[in-house]
Amino acid sequence: MQNQATPTAQQNARILRREMTDSERKLWSGLRSEQLGVKFRRQHPVGNYIADFACLAPKLVVELDGSQHQAQQGYDARRDAYLRAQGFDVPRFASNDPLIQLEGVLQAIANRLEELAPLAPIPAFPQRGKE
Repeated sequence: MQNQATPTAQQNARILRREMTDSERKLWSGLRSEQLGVKFRRQHPVGNYIADFACLAPKLVVELDGSQHQAQQGYDARRDAYLRAQGFDVPRFASNDPLIQLEGVLQAIANRLEELAPLAPIPAFPQRGKE
């Protein structure tokens, strides 16, 4: 399988980057600029799908699920299967998690990164306000 982004996915990703939700913006504030020691991309197309946040090395896609995901469980299962076939790990968080517990979400992502790349240590996640 090839993970080359389709032109439609690329165009949709551009739109989604401009129209991020408050929760996506909040999580992006903790992922951008390699704050967890690796580069993340937001609204990154993979094949026909768009990952909320993707780290290409190690391969990790972070998804925020709103209430609409209850009605599209079949679609999400196919999407996750495709992403996993491309070698990505796909943790999911509730869409309000970054708004109410950003530190916990970022720590969970840092832990997952450590599991995926144990030979390349991820820097300890700094506690905001305690530096």
